[in-house]
Amino acid sequence: YTSFDNWGGLSSFSGFDNFYGVDNFSGEVSDQVVVEQQEEVVCQAVSIEVVQQKLLVLQEMAKQIMSEQVCEVETQTVVFQQFLSSCSHFSSDLHRTSGHEVGYDSSIVSHYGDLYNADGSLSTYDLGFSGSDIGKSVVVPSGSNWNSATSPASVGNAFNAAVSAASSS
Repeated sequence: YTSFDNWGGLSSFSGFDNFYGVDNFSGEVSDQVVVEQQEEVVCQAVSIEVVQQKLLVLQEMAKQIMSEQVCEVETQTVVFQQFLSSCSHFSSDLHRTSGHEVGYDSSIVSHYGDLYNADGSLSTYDLGFSGSDIGKSVVVPSGSNWNSATSPASVGNAFNAAVSAASSS
């Protein structure tokens, strides 16, 4: 494991390893705590374009956060790779190979509204959690079409098709 605390002598890396913990660059969740909801959360199908729009907003928000709040290009580069690597763990959840449920941490998601100030600018205050908190309040929506007999192959085929499309772009 490469430590990034004060990497390259840059003060912007001070405390970097504290977020997910040493030896956990991308925040891989080891334990997951599924929380019971007062009302069941059910997957509801919406237009794929709506889903793609929302994910694109999140993508552009990530770019905004990194370009407006991280000034050293080396730190931007490392943090972006950390972000991508962290997001990629969800793929093994979708494949049902990680041992984790397909869901999200509701405690982390609850901070969505804290990202921006009332005037629309990015907030700069500490949100009060670290990367090691991920997975402690997981909500697992019901209603997916996962079938343990057929879905491993069909999800694998869908993944391979997506990877092929991405590499030919």
